Amino acid sequence: MSASRIKLSFVLAGLLAAVLAMLAWTQIWVIAHIGVNPVEIDGAAAAPALSALALAGLALGGALTIAGPVFRVVLGALEVLLGLSVVLASFSAILDPAGAAIASVSTLTGVAGDNSVLALITDATTTLWPWVGVVSGVLFAAAGIGVLVTSRRWPGPGRKYQAVRLANADAAPQSAKDTAIDNWDELSRGSDPTEQ
Repeated sequence: MSASRIKLSFVLAGLLAAVLAMLAWTQIWVIAHIGVNPVEIDGAAAAPALSALALAGLALGGALTIAGPVFRVVLGALEVLLGLSVVLASFSAILDPAGAAIASVSTLTGVAGDNSVLALITDATTTLWPWVGVVSGVLFAAAGIGVLVTSRRWPGPGRKYQAVRLANADAAPQSAKDTAIDNWDELSRGSDPTEQ
């Protein structure tokens, strides 16, 4: 597999992980029961940090496409940490679905205090979506490890992102466009360039 395809596959894996995390965040994660009444809690309430982590993953994927060799290593390490954070945010809802429902149930009932709200919840179960969040975190981390392992073989950024080189003004004659700009600048300063 060529170096550019390896780069593309790891960048796309990170972007796919970000899209999966964002998709999971918008879905129902926990169904809690207050007595016999079910309350649906979405990912925004159960794992509020997930959207910020997914957006950070999207930005990181864009940065990887233009990063130089040193920054690729830094971004790869950040992607691994980002994946671990997504797994942690998602898995906390799986481990404690009633705890993930506290904020929504408190808003719905007007009851404050974690212990008081937990006393109202008779049952809480998770859906498939927190697991999708875990999978997206694992994919983030795997893509980050892939970046760390293979980034030395990636092609460099194109000429478009190279540093600008300044040329000596006396080295080349001014073009008609540059002369026109200079004339406008003289008019802005209050002098008439045609009087010379």
